[in-house]
Amino acid sequence: MKNKISALSIPRTTLDILLGTTLVVAFTALILLIADAPVLAAFKNICLGAFSSTSKVSQVLSVWVPLVLCSCGLLYSFRVHLWNIGIEGQIAMGAVAAMAALRIPGPHNPTFILTLAFFASMLGGALWGLLAGLLKTRGGVHEIFGGLGLNFVAQGFILWLIFGPWKRPGIASMSGTELLSFDLWLSTPTGWRVASIGLIIAVLVILLSWLILVKSRFGLKLTAIGQNPRAARLYSLMPERYYLKAIAIAGACAGLAGFLQVTGVYHRLIPSISSGYGYLALLVVMLAGYRIILLPFLALFFAALNVGAIQLPIVLQLDSSLSGVIQGCCVLSALFVLGIRQKRKQS
Repeated sequence: MKNKISALSIPRTTLDILLGTTLVVAFTALILLIADAPVLAAFKNICLGAFSSTSKVSQVLSVWVPLVLCSCGLLYSFRVHLWNIGIEGQIAMGAVAAMAALRIPGPHNPTFILTLAFFASMLGGALWGLLAGLLKTRGGVHEIFGGLGLNFVAQGFILWLIFGPWKRPGIASMSGTELLSFDLWLSTPTGWRVASIGLIIAVLVILLSWLILVKSRFGLKLTAIGQNPRAARLYSLMPERYYLKAIAIAGACAGLAGFLQVTGVYHRLIPSISSGYGYLALLVVMLAGYRIILLPFLALFFAALNVGAIQLPIVLQLDSSLSGVIQGCCVLSALFVLGIRQKRKQS
């Protein structure tokens, strides 16, 4: 009986993913029709905008890396049924912590400073995640509201740094802080826009997360607490403690994304350092059915959509806000699929 159930669950998940992807394409086509845009030409330009050259592929990968890191982090919090909406703020605070390490004055060894920034970003993101967890476990604040509030705080803190202590010499603007010295930039292959170390980190995080969530006792405990917190207490598992551990790990992964944004993409701290990847990662995880094996592929799909949609205003003279509308359609598709899953469980 168990074998039959497990055999049925795989096609259902695959069907959900196909349904979600179909809805994304259908909603996108509908929006294009409403905007009086040629549908086939728009999809063609999205594909060309994402994969027509090595430079564009590297740009897709530069989106894929932070998206994968955030998605992997969210798996931990979702495993214990925590809606970690605050992951956007965790990216931001990871970037702030990394920038603080990179700005240490005096003569320095670039490798040492980058390594320090790497670990500082993880710590910054983890602590910001822990703060959201403590608001829930100690203050009774739902993680959605606590996370959203902390996102605004993180955004305000970045703006204060950019216009205050870390402002550019003689000027403060929304363009961000002064550029890092070149020796603190992560190296990228010639003609590419993504750091090699970023790709390596993303792959390692995927593999490590798979081992922890699927093969370890810690992952089993997270699943048990997420399924039934009251029953978990009977086995001496304290749900609050694992809530904090899960959201701290999620924050550390998001902080790594912030580190790569600072050192590998923008080479400075900017107001929109998170680029909305935290919210997009929520969409990826939901459409993947919380299965890590599917995350890299769905993340690649949405990274390509994110990059390719930029071509629409340039080539087809469409409104620049259309790419945002398309992403909104993706969110609606994910919520629709999530609703189907929950209704199926209740029946």
